[in-house]
Amino acid sequence: MAATRLIAMHQNKGKPIAQSIKDRTDYVQNPEKTDKGQLISSYECDPKIVEEQFLLSKREYSHNTGRHYTGDVIAYQIRQAFKPGEITPEEANRIGYETAMRWTKGRHAFIVATHIDKEHIHNHIVYNSTNLSCDRKFRNFFFSGIALQRLSDLICLENGLSIIEPKRPSERDERTEFPERRSFREIIREAIDVCMEQKPKDMDELLKLLQGMGYEIKRGKNIAVRGADQKKFVRFRSLGAGYSEQDLERVFAGEMAHTPEQKIGRSEKTLDTGSEPKIDMLVDIQKIIAKGKGPGYERWAKVHNIKQMAQTLLFLEEHGLREYEELAKKAQSASDRFGEITVRQKQLETRLSEITELKKHIINYSKTREVYAAYRKSGYSKKFFEEHREELTLHKAAKEAFSKIEGRIPKIKELNAEYERVLAEKRKAYAEYREARQEMKDYQTAKYNIDRFLERDAIDQERERKKEKKREEQVL
Repeated sequence: MAATRLIAMHQNKGKPIAQSIKDRTDYVQNPEKTDKGQLISSYECDPKIVEEQFLLSKREYSHNTGRHYTGDVIAYQIRQAFKPGEITPEEANRIGYETAMRWTKGRHAFIVATHIDKEHIHNHIVYNSTNLSCDRKFRNFFFSGIALQRLSDLICLENGLSIIEPKRPSERDERTEFPERRSFREIIREAIDVCMEQKPKDMDELLKLLQGMGYEIKRGKNIAVRGADQKKFVRFRSLGAGYSEQDLERVFAGEMAHTPEQKIGRSEKTLDTGSEPKIDMLVDIQKIIAKGKGPGYERWAKVHNIKQMAQTLLFLEEHGLREYEELAKKAQSASDRFGEITVRQKQLETRLSEITELKKHIINYSKTREVYAAYRKSGYSKKFFEEHREELTLHKAAKEAFSKIEGRIPKIKELNAEYERVLAEKRKAYAEYREARQEMKDYQTAKYNIDRFLERDAIDQERERKKEKKREEQVL
């Protein structure tokens, strides 16, 4: 099954035609997407200098016909995407070549690049708008996209692949879920969650981590941050409970644990799935009122707190927690377990990076060994070094990496096996990581709500005691 799209490519504003073509073909021929250039094929052109050959044909066309157009189409691109798991990269490239040949009837030069960086294998076909005879141009007719899709379907059927069955508009499934728009505050809260997982010691260290993620910091009476796409700074105090300066300072002081914000999708917000509602933090009503919120918000906050306190009590009942000390112990235990799994995850990620780096050095050493041998035979000639600087630099870096290894250097096959084993362990550990993170959040949120409730209860008792004492004084 292949989905296709035909795109007309125009000259970029302020750039010559050759540069405009090169910008597109450089992306199409990206070595990281095409298995180091192995999945690139061409017809009547060289992929390395395709932009120069396309430009030369256009100049010859202008010379032969005397026609000059402003805003003319310089090339066309066909995107051809296949169903995941249905086709191999080599077969996809062959089908893309056949599609381009039959679509252009062999009259236009083209390149076919197969990208494998996504879950679905897909082709980028770029063909010259000028034909090989340099006397005509490709005519993009009405409904050409439909004709291209039918040709692609025919080739897929000839090669035993599935196709997309056409449906009437009345038979098509309506879209019920849409991408959720995320606010800047949600993005900042996520960035703070990521930074807090690195266990910063104080607010200054947290701000340095945020700066490292590209945020601009503004200090003053209230700390504010601004991301790359933001026009205005956002104050910490406006991020909500758990993210204000006071709450973060309490986390650094060890008085409370930071609980990452629970992410709720649009469908979870709007649809009742019958799942158990999660615990959320209580809202400090007095503090919000002091910021100028009206009575409507106060009513909402009271209802919210009642609901969340009920959920907290249900959580404690389900987990058999009758004493505050037991809850505190469980919360600390969940936090410690989450920390241990996080450390293990980082260790596995570090090992995967080390294996990848070592494999790269082994391959570079193997490729540059003969060049280095010739360099030694030349008596370490400076001229030879300048001519082969890149190869010799890679060889030297590989030897330095090998010198740090104790014992023999492992083989590529052994490293591949270890990589697969470590990756499998990392995936398994990630499932435990998500479970531990949710468990920690639940216990820490329950503890936070109980702390707030007891704190509020103590304040009410103190207020009643003062009123009672004042009444006694008035009687006397």
